[in-house]
Amino acid sequence: MAFRKLILAASVAASASLAHADGVVQKLMTPADKARLETYDATRKQALQEAKAGAPADVATLDQLLAKPQLSIPDFDMAGNWQCRTIKAGGIGQLVVYGWFKCKVGDDGSGWQLEKLSGSQRTKGRFYDDGEKRSIYLGSGFIAGDKPKAYGSGPETDQIGYAFRTGRAEWRIEFPAPKYESKLDIIEFRR
Repeated sequence: MAFRKLILAASVAASASLAHADGVVQKLMTPADKARLETYDATRKQALQEAKAGAPADVATLDQLLAKPQLSIPDFDMAGNWQCRTIKAGGIGQLVVYGWFKCKVGDDGSGWQLEKLSGSQRTKGRFYDDGEKRSIYLGSGFIAGDKPKAYGSGPETDQIGYAFRTGRAEWRIEFPAPKYESKLDIIEFRR
């Protein structure tokens, strides 16, 4: 019984330290990215409406992805190698579903870091706690062969999104109003 109380106390303490991270991300976000998150719901809704005009097979893929439940994030081990693909919704192409590439998540002691390792369009960044069922991703977009810039380097490369866990070995990041091509980018991850 004492062991269970100890585990519960440790869990509460860990949750408290994660909640503290919320203030950190607010200080790191650029004003432009704060604005993108403030309009996330409206941007997402418009992008998904436009995406419905895409190819039927792509619409079915998007619908299947979005139908997955949002699960608890704090107990999710993201570390390791992942397959990842980008889905671009709304904007120029209405809906584009790319093929699978390689991504990796590691923990450098100060939190989870993501890097897309293959494909021409890449991202590198870090996750911050934003409650039980989502995290905030701050990253930098770059082209293969270029060195990624640090987050906060400017609107050409800065990326912000919400990460959602959708299964035992599945999750996604939704990027509202990305700089190029679409109104909502989604990167889907699977083992």
